[in-house]
Amino acid sequence: MSAQPDVAQEFDHAESNILRQPAPVWAVAFACVVAFMGLGLVDPILPAISAQLHATKAQTELLFTSYMLVTGCMMVFTGFISTRIGPKYTLLSGLAIIIVFSFLAGRSHSVGQIVGFRGGWGLGNAMFIATALSVIVSVARGTAASAIILYEAALGLGISVGPLLGGTLGEHSWRYPFYGVATLMAIGFVAVLLFLRGVPKPAHRASITAPFRALGHLSLLTLGLTSLFYNFGFFTLLGYGPYPLHMSAIGIGYTYFGWGILLAVTSVFVAPWLAEKFGILPVMYTILALFALDLLVMGLFVHSRLTLVICIILAGAFLGVNNTIITTAVMQAAPVERPTASAAYSFVRFVGGAVAPWLAGKLSDAVGPAMPFFIGCLGVVVAIMVLWIGRNRLRHIRYVAH
Repeated sequence: MSAQPDVAQEFDHAESNILRQPAPVWAVAFACVVAFMGLGLVDPILPAISAQLHATKAQTELLFTSYMLVTGCMMVFTGFISTRIGPKYTLLSGLAIIIVFSFLAGRSHSVGQIVGFRGGWGLGNAMFIATALSVIVSVARGTAASAIILYEAALGLGISVGPLLGGTLGEHSWRYPFYGVATLMAIGFVAVLLFLRGVPKPAHRASITAPFRALGHLSLLTLGLTSLFYNFGFFTLLGYGPYPLHMSAIGIGYTYFGWGILLAVTSVFVAPWLAEKFGILPVMYTILALFALDLLVMGLFVHSRLTLVICIILAGAFLGVNNTIITTAVMQAAPVERPTASAAYSFVRFVGGAVAPWLAGKLSDAVGPAMPFFIGCLGVVVAIMVLWIGRNRLRHIRYVAH
């Protein structure tokens, strides 16, 4: 396994390079935007699905759980697949799978069917997003930092547009958002097929066990576990948050659109500045603490719609900063190749965080509407503790301009 260059040194001119990219980068970035729409797309229509298909909150939250569980499990196989059929065909296969299963989700007649098709969607999502970052890094102009920022911008834009699209289409029928994603993914498929050229062939074939061996590096394991517990807060906010709002689909869509816009802006512009000025670990401690406080306030004022809307939107700023910084940290955490590090990290955070939405639904029904936010807050506090315990393993990770 080859050691990676010092990613910290690559951020010198990252922001100036981000827009000067060739067509293949924009093709993959567009497909990334659409892929990440799938994460927040179902937010505004969760109450409608629950009501019209006579499902409990916990049953409906399985739409998130199946999606993330399959995504996380499949992450460890993506390197094995992409080094055999090539990055381009891995991306196209992932997009094709998403198109099929998102369309089938729209044709469903029960929550169980949607949950199953969302799992299939997660399979395609894993093949796509695990490969997309390494492809963008390979073909982008400028530094790896430019590619990471562009990837995070696509993530933020997709997450922000997803709820808005879901809310707008969901006003007419909960089925339409699924059809909308299938249509947009088909456009992304064509864009990747036509414009993605010049991706270097893998130098060697990756082993299925490589991501698991990578987790033997305690630095990478620390970041994975930090993200696992952080995701208890993240996916509680994303998956359970629409219920206590008691708003229409379009109202929920606009709320999470504001959340996603802040996430996108802070991931591109604020995160690099904070990390360069204060360092990666101090910023992560602070941001995670602020996010935990945000969730605590949501739990304490769960019956105040205005408070919930403000806290949801504000959380976008915290998540945007943390996502960019922790992705940068993962890329230099261990002496393994970037796709392997990404797969190992994503496996831990997605599989572990998959239980959060389902647990939130259960706690809401059994205890009360505030309890999921308190548990999400506790999860983020545990993430801070994990990061603190493993801090000595992360001292080599730096984020400096010069």
